[in-house]
Amino acid sequence: MQWRVVVPIKHGAPAKTRLRPATREQAHHAELVRAIQLDTLGAVLALRTHPLLGGLFVVSGQASGQMTGQLSGQVPGQLSVHPAMALPAMALPAEIEVLPDAGGGLNPALAAAAAELARRFPGDGVVAMVGDLPALRAADLLAVLHQAPAAGRGFVRDADGSGTTLLTAGPGTPLAPLFGPGSAQRHLDSGARELDAAASLRCDVDSAADLHRCLQLGVGMLTSQLVAHLV
Repeated sequence: MQWRVVVPIKHGAPAKTRLRPATREQAHHAELVRAIQLDTLGAVLALRTHPLLGGLFVVSGQASGQMTGQLSGQVPGQLSVHPAMALPAMALPAEIEVLPDAGGGLNPALAAAAAELARRFPGDGVVAMVGDLPALRAADLLAVLHQAPAAGRGFVRDADGSGTTLLTAGPGTPLAPLFGPGSAQRHLDSGARELDAAASLRCDVDSAADLHRCLQLGVGMLTSQLVAHLV
């Protein structure tokens, strides 16, 4: 059995609104969000040749050709940005397939994507993972894939303890995602098994404080080059 990993990616003004105080201008905010997303995807792609990983899929309302951008110079007073650093196009490599956003919000979009993958790959499990894990280490994700139940569902609790960063569903089991505030308890109450996970897989970024916490763990190359310091 393999695992098909699905990551939702949101773009533009609605993305990570609670993180905006970390940057002074909207353009810089978008660059930071994009760097975090790319580092998250990069950590998963580091497992591309591992037999447990059957593929990486992105759920997005935008075509991959639109996922581009360039980091600018300095963000006065709040973020120090690596000068003239170019973000790679999120023209996703061939290893990543973009699935359309079915609409209706995060959980319906993930449920639809998981159902499509279950139809195409009936013998494989599905992993829904948030796209804001800049400190994610491939080895920590692999450890969770090894312990995820082949029958039923499993989840990883976020660093705050109330949210969810990852949800698994074995072959033949609906994903039934319940992401959002208080999702950890809802996933537990729905019968999902809580999985042990290292800090890098629990450190999602919704606010500047979350970003500080992830920086202490060590983040991916794009996020670390973008963020020299926060004040």
